[in-house]
Amino acid sequence: MLRMPEPDQSVLARRAEIVTAMRRIVPHASVIESATQMRPYESDGLTAYKQLPMLVVLPETTAQVSAILKYAQSHNIKIVPRGAGTSLSGGALPLEDGILLGLAKFNRVLDIDFTNRCVVAQPGVTNLAITKVVEHNGFYYAPDPSSQIACTIGGNVAENSGGVHCLKYGLTTNNILGIEVVLMTGEVLRLGGKFCEQAGYDLLAVMTGSEGLLGVVTEVTVRIIKKAQTARAALIGFPSNESAGQCVADIISAGIIPGGMEMMDKPAIHAAETFVHAGYPLNVEALLIVELDGPQVEVDDLLARVEKIATANKSKTLRVSNSEAERTLFWAGRKAAFPAVGRISPDYMCMDGTIPRKKLPEVLKGMAKLSKKHRLAVANVFHAGDGNLHPLILFDANKEGELARAEEFGADILRLCVKVGGVLTGEHGVGVEKRDLMDTMFNPIEMEQQLRIKCAFDPKNLLNPGKVYPTLHACAEQGRMMVRGGALPHPDLPRF
Repeated sequence: MLRMPEPDQSVLARRAEIVTAMRRIVPHASVIESATQMRPYESDGLTAYKQLPMLVVLPETTAQVSAILKYAQSHNIKIVPRGAGTSLSGGALPLEDGILLGLAKFNRVLDIDFTNRCVVAQPGVTNLAITKVVEHNGFYYAPDPSSQIACTIGGNVAENSGGVHCLKYGLTTNNILGIEVVLMTGEVLRLGGKFCEQAGYDLLAVMTGSEGLLGVVTEVTVRIIKKAQTARAALIGFPSNESAGQCVADIISAGIIPGGMEMMDKPAIHAAETFVHAGYPLNVEALLIVELDGPQVEVDDLLARVEKIATANKSKTLRVSNSEAERTLFWAGRKAAFPAVGRISPDYMCMDGTIPRKKLPEVLKGMAKLSKKHRLAVANVFHAGDGNLHPLILFDANKEGELARAEEFGADILRLCVKVGGVLTGEHGVGVEKRDLMDTMFNPIEMEQQLRIKCAFDPKNLLNPGKVYPTLHACAEQGRMMVRGGALPHPDLPRF
């Protein structure tokens, strides 16, 4: 079961003093202290775990964030940054003795620059809103998580989010140009910008996907791209998960890079079709959605090649979109798969692991065995092109023991991903969900090197503690860095 750091009783004893200090930095109403009003913040998208924060603070300027972090640093108060709360790994789970720093008021688009093909936005702007403000000129923002209507660009940076079109157009890290970030000391750092290259270490890449452990993002510059001349999607049904998985591998090995390529198994197909009525075939075991985009002549040629590959893999059905509305409907079913599963199960746990594409049939067979072992059903949706799996473990939290079985089932799935050469996460992050599995992927030396970066940015371990790493050899708490092989000690800390 989940373990979080023990609350600091001395901080809790100073709660009233901290509330007063926060109200000197932000308006009175932007500090939420009653249990009833804090209830919406007790969990993120991983609702199996809940914890009320000590208090919630809602700043709306970088200066306010800077002042809050500077105060927290000097008074040893933990900070948990939160965007829209759509994280599925518990990355925004509050702490009993920590301030939950909500960034929802950072909701403005600051600059639209079509000449340099970028948009500057505050972190509380939703992913889809960025596309909405530029689509009139034929542009869009490529990463498109299923939660794009709600998830924020700041949260996307924290988790390095992807989406159904990340196969061709990349994850968040491939589509941002710069950020403004506030360090735990209150210092404001600008990394990157509208220019393409920068000298020195690539700290922008370090911050992207750092899950709130290194700093608080207060501004993001994203790359926007022109919409393709033509985009068409094919729905391809298969008699087995194995044949669909092999078709994915064959498409990529043929040198075809679809704009998006998603796979769903039978339970997910039926749930999504009942929910959205996208026209999915119900007599197949697996469904691929393959989208090709580019000049029309190229798209037509690629679709013909994909159809031949699908036929060679014993596809049962194939339907190609003939309008933009039909293409959008195909994707609407896939993007609604997560809420659709709520119609067939009172609770579900959405996992996130990534595997080599060629291992997909093996992993699907392995998950079927694990389903029997743990006596819980599973529905599967995948970013098939890049091997990013999203198994949805179905359970009922009201039945004794089912949540614990679901957790262990999920852990076994992730262990299987690592065993076949994959990784623990593709886009959801580690958070608390996968934290205690980090040692299945990294040895102690590798984790210690990562922790050195954490210590460099946050030596007191006040930013989002208890997330990502199973045990944090905290620099300040132990008075040392984890140093091996004669490496230099941290200049501010004694040697051990």
